[in-house]
Amino acid sequence: MGSESRDQEIQGMAFLPSEIFVNKRDTITWHANSAEIHTVTFLASGQSLQPFNPFSKDELLKRGGDSYDGHSYYNSGLLANVDVPGFPDARSYSLSFPRKGDFTYYCLVHGMVMKGTVHVRDRSTDYPYSQADYDKASRAQERSILRDGQQLDASLAQQASNHKVIAGGDDGVAMVMRFVRPTVTVHVGAEVVFANTGMGAPHTVTFGTEPADIFAPSGDPTQFTGGDLNSGIMWPEDEFTVTFKAKGTFEYICALHDYMGMVGKVRVVD
Repeated sequence: MGSESRDQEIQGMAFLPSEIFVNKRDTITWHANSAEIHTVTFLASGQSLQPFNPFSKDELLKRGGDSYDGHSYYNSGLLANVDVPGFPDARSYSLSFPRKGDFTYYCLVHGMVMKGTVHVRDRSTDYPYSQADYDKASRAQERSILRDGQQLDASLAQQASNHKVIAGGDDGVAMVMRFVRPTVTVHVGAEVVFANTGMGAPHTVTFGTEPADIFAPSGDPTQFTGGDLNSGIMWPEDEFTVTFKAKGTFEYICALHDYMGMVGKVRVVD
């Protein structure tokens, strides 16, 4: 589930592999392969995929048993390969498949861009691929995702300036989990726009003490002189503009991804 660069800056948005063939009564185990959170989620019959709700326990926690019935809601809960602050520490998920069929699943956090399919055949059917085949293909895809993320990072850097910080980015393949141009210098009275230019990953811009509810805006961004200020959740295409009214160096974080190194600072001079 997922992939990442060594410094965690580039995160992949894919199940590796995204398509797998098993036989009835086989068990699949998904392993978290990134610091970014993901889920393995089979929707109930007739249920549509909705935007991720970080307040829903049905999305955050495991739901369903260990044997898939083919039509009910089954969810791994949030998985990551590190301890994510504020979320349960879960790193793998196993599910057996006693029924024949083709079953699609999603990552609730990243929606339609991150989905997979399990093909379940009769018990005696020959396997078309070995685990070694899947591993080899997955490693090649990881390298491709990393190259895509590096190109995305370079593209985002061209959009950034002293007055515009790119708050992460993604393109449906890779995510850049950094503020692009994280340190900027502006004059007193100047504005800095923080822009989430991605397609799926949310972020925050948080100065000072991280609030208990990071999802809700707090503080006045039009008259910032220091202290606590939080954008609330910035979904793709959201912007957060801060006007700096005092000299100083003001550090900020993404409260969702600071543990990956998504931090920055604004230097304000006369």
